[in-house]
Amino acid sequence: MFGRLMGNRTNRVQRTGPLAAVQTPPDAGVLSCRVLDPVNEPVTNAEFAVSDTMGRTVVSGGADPYGSFVTAVPAGEYRLAVSAEGFTPYRATAQVGENCLASLGDVTLQVAQPPELPAPGDWEIEPTHSSIGFTARHIGLARIHGRFNSFAGAVRIADRMERSAMHVVIDAATIDTGVRMRDDHLRSADFLDVQRFPTLEFYSDRFVHRGGTRWGVTGALSLHGVTRTVTLDTEYLGLGNGMEGEVRAACRATTELHRDDFTVSWQTMLARGIAVVGPSIRIELDVQIVPKG
Repeated sequence: MFGRLMGNRTNRVQRTGPLAAVQTPPDAGVLSCRVLDPVNEPVTNAEFAVSDTMGRTVVSGGADPYGSFVTAVPAGEYRLAVSAEGFTPYRATAQVGENCLASLGDVTLQVAQPPELPAPGDWEIEPTHSSIGFTARHIGLARIHGRFNSFAGAVRIADRMERSAMHVVIDAATIDTGVRMRDDHLRSADFLDVQRFPTLEFYSDRFVHRGGTRWGVTGALSLHGVTRTVTLDTEYLGLGNGMEGEVRAACRATTELHRDDFTVSWQTMLARGIAVVGPSIRIELDVQIVPKG
């Protein structure tokens, strides 16, 4: 529900006060608020988005260590959206006048009800609505985006989610960056060496709840003949129903891999001091699981 900014909260900005450092053009004002949790502690991870009446984002950013947000915007009417992990989003409207402070004061976020977890039992990754992608830097400049087109996975949900386990197998030869010559090189012995190591595998039996919808899934990743411990920073999105009414659960996860940890390097170019692919690779997963039939 939108809250309407009360007229008595709009005050002339005092340039000798704490907002003196906020530089505003003659036709602009200042919008501010402070975000607290239900026990009046600052929500330092709050994110703000200010949009105009057409829904276009004007400015966005995060709270300071005191949970406060202050921004200068052209005079006009705005919508402010405040979000933070584990809390219900807050929205309000504010009228910002020229050379005026529009303050929403203290905003209290309510703790959000966490989404329902999947039922205990055996589940499997539904590949049609899942993806495993990655981002790397090319010669230290442009970003290369790619994905693996073939993978499979099983998840055993325990009575206590923390005791669950998962196993994912990726077909290394299905790496796809949209450039055939580059993909052939990535499959070669210089990088993934798919003839010797046809799969990438991840196994985890450690699910740690980090609060709200955040989980840490820690396990062993085997890549290029080397196994290392990796933690997936995971956001659980909840349950839903597919086109045929089947129950499914969804999550997003990210992690960062370092090539040298898995001895993946292009030795010929590195010997000449040329880093063709950056030292770290960001992995991004969008996964949906369905009960195993």
